[in-house]
Amino acid sequence: MKTNHWVMGTASLQLLCASFFILDFAFNLLGLRAIPLSWQWRELMEIMAAVGLVIGAMVAVWLIAQINAQRQRTESQLKLLGGAFYEMLDEYFTQWQLTPAEREVALYLIKGYGTQEIAQARGKSDGTVKAQTNAIYRKAQVSSRHALLASLLDELLVQLPES
Repeated sequence: MKTNHWVMGTASLQLLCASFFILDFAFNLLGLRAIPLSWQWRELMEIMAAVGLVIGAMVAVWLIAQINAQRQRTESQLKLLGGAFYEMLDEYFTQWQLTPAEREVALYLIKGYGTQEIAQARGKSDGTVKAQTNAIYRKAQVSSRHALLASLLDELLVQLPES
């Protein structure tokens, strides 16, 4: 939320400063006279408007750097989480005593592939994949793909640190 205040404040400052220059140009173009000011006041207002635009640009650069740093932290955390998920899967696959072929099929199941897609990707028959799927369910003590996923997600959520 603090960043939103900075963004709104910076945008407001830049809009106000840009409006000064735009209105000044419009009045000059149309030949309208604004409130008569001495050249010193006019120069001071122009300098303040220019400084406001520069400050706005500097704050925008700073905010972009902050957002990029947060994005990088989030990407790192996601990589760690992804690695933790695959480590957890490997632990469960070992615990369930899955064969290498069953591990491969289990990964496809978790990714959402159907029996025919798995068979095609592995160059095996649908019957082979169905038999391996049933063996996975039996070893994991679940009755369906949904139950397998729910079991794994429950375990992953239990392992996540609370923030």
